[in-house]
Parts: sequence; C-alpha cells; structure tokens
Amino acid sequence: MELSSLNELDFNESGEWPLPIKVISILILCALVWGATYWFVIKEKQEALVVLEQKESQLKSTFETKQVKASNLEAYKEQMKEIKTSFASMLQQLPRKNEVADLLIDISRTGLINGLEFQLFKPGGERPVDFYAELPISMMVTGTYHQLGEFASGIAALPRIVTLHDFSMKPLQSGEEQMTMTVTAKTYRYFDEEE
Repeated sequence: MELSSLNELDFNESGEWPLPIKVISILILCALVWGATYWFVIKEKQEALVVLEQKESQLKSTFETKQVKASNLEAYKEQMKEIKTSFASMLQQLPRKNEVADLLIDISRTGLINGLEFQLFKPGGERPVDFYAELPISMMVTGTYHQLGEFASGIAALPRIVTLHDFSMKPLQSGEEQMTMTVTAKTYRYFDEEE
C-alpha cells in the first residue's frame, strides 16, 4: 500500500478501506475517545478522589481522637472534680485582702524566731495578674547560713502561699559566720467577687 493512496480514502466509504487502515483508524479513534474521556471526566474525578481521601484520613484521625476522649469521659469528669477541689483548696491558701497584714507579720516573725536581723523589710505595691494579685516584699536579712535556711523553711511552712525569688547570699565580712541574704518574697491574693 502506497502513501499516496491514503489521500484517496473517503470517510463515507470507510467500510471499504483495507484492513490495516481500518485497524489503525479504530485505534486512533479509541485513543481520542479515551484521551477526551480522561481529560474531561476522569481527571476531575481523580482530583476530587485525592481531596476526599485526604479528608477521610483527617476525619479518621479526628474520630479516633474523639473516640479516645469519649471512652475516657468518666475519668476526665472525675479528674475535673479533683482539680476543682484542689484549686478551691489552693485558693484558700491565698490570703484575702484583710489577711495580708497578718501574713506580713508572720513573715517578719518567722525571721525573728530564727534569730535574723532585718536590714530591710519593704512590701511593694500589688500587681494584678489574671484572677489574683501579686504582692512582692523586698527583704535583706542577716544571720548564719543555718538561720537563713531555717527562715526559708519557715516561710515554706506558713499556711498561706509565699514564694522566694531573686535571692542572693554573701558573707557579711570575711572570717565571720554571719551572712546577708537579699530576697524578694512574693505572696498572692485572689480577688474577691466585688473586685
């Protein structure tokens, strides 16, 4: 078969074409139909399928997380009750506005009981933080190392929450047992309903 005879093919008489031309024409037509089907139908569906598969994996992980939480719901509720009880008891350890003066007396009394000399005892202004206020107390005390340790232990044993911050210790003079400790004690007060 010659190439010049391909120009003489008539589409209206395609049933009369030679067998190799029919096979090639059918293959080309099938490839065109498959390509058009892929381009206009399957490609969009594949992209949608990829998006849906990603969404499915996200939903599965969300479901698994929620299922674990749901299976532990009773334990979470019990834990929440314990936290609320613990929180309420901790709030009771924070002094109220009218108890702050007594707490300052307790702190200075703890130092005096342990034999310390106060060089500085200066309560600072209250600083509001969330649902509570912070009251810093700058102190400089003099005593032996063990007296300073007993003082810190006594502060920790107070019925109200007091924390020690920014402390530094140094000997008073060389060769002496006496030391000076500079420390900031912070106590906390929760706001009453009116505040």
